[in-house]
Amino acid sequence: MKASRFSDAQKAFILKQGSDGMPVADICRKAGISPAT
Repeated sequence: MKASRFSDAQKAFILKQGSDGMPVADICRKAGISPAT
């Protein structure tokens, strides 16, 4: 299996932004991931 681009801390931060109400499109753009993912 391919290693993840993101550390566990980065994943937690991205998920926290989503739970804080930030739009998914903004989170994806800042993290550099595709919204389709």
